[in-house]
Amino acid sequence: MKKINLAGASGIILCLAAVIYGIITNGGLASISRYLHLPSLIITLGGSLFAVLGTCDSFKDFRDGLKGAVDAYKKPAFNTSELSDKLVQLSDISRKEGLLALENEDVHESPFLDKALKLIVDGTEPELTKDILETELNHSFERGKNQVKFWQTLGGFAPAWGMIGTLLGLINMMNSMGNDPSAIGGSMALALITTLYGSLIANWLCMPISRKLEKKHEQDYIGMELIIEGILSIQYGENSRILREKITALLDEEKLAG
Repeated sequence: MKKINLAGASGIILCLAAVIYGIITNGGLASISRYLHLPSLIITLGGSLFAVLGTCDSFKDFRDGLKGAVDAYKKPAFNTSELSDKLVQLSDISRKEGLLALENEDVHESPFLDKALKLIVDGTEPELTKDILETELNHSFERGKNQVKFWQTLGGFAPAWGMIGTLLGLINMMNSMGNDPSAIGGSMALALITTLYGSLIANWLCMPISRKLEKKHEQDYIGMELIIEGILSIQYGENSRILREKITALLDEEKLAG
């Protein structure tokens, strides 16, 4: 199974292609170098990242937020249709052959489901099973929420730091106008390109990544809820038809909430 969301990743690449196309059609291929200005990038991206770091509780939170750029374009951990069928299948096996028969089921592509199966095969009490799985669900939810907030915050800071770079460039330009006219060009580059970089970072990276993270974590959360519901149903020995109805009701409830 492919792990990367190709549609989302393609959108990011095509956005960059559109910007490059606009540059080339206006100034030719050689003009691309005019838009590559390291001091502007350091001020805009560096300042934005350091500002976000200032809002984090730890370096671990900061690193985890950055990882959201990769997590956003991974496919959701669960396909609800396939997961529903798998849970019903596991329920049928359990009722026919007992809980121990589930030990041989290959669910390693889903670590959460694998962990849930091991809990009930090991004879963990249903209430404890529920507590353990819900604790992990809540941890995953909080992690997802923090990643989304990280990229939303970065997207808010980027245009502001672009404007800071613009002000710095304008100040340098004004100071150089009478003394060193040759420095005006570099100052103008700093003044204008930082604004461009800030807008690009916010609208090309931060906004799409935060929205993709929201959708992905929401789908993962629903999948984990289905697993908890299904595993408890299996542990209680409920009929697979009842489990199917519970899953359908849960999915319908999520659709209404969405």
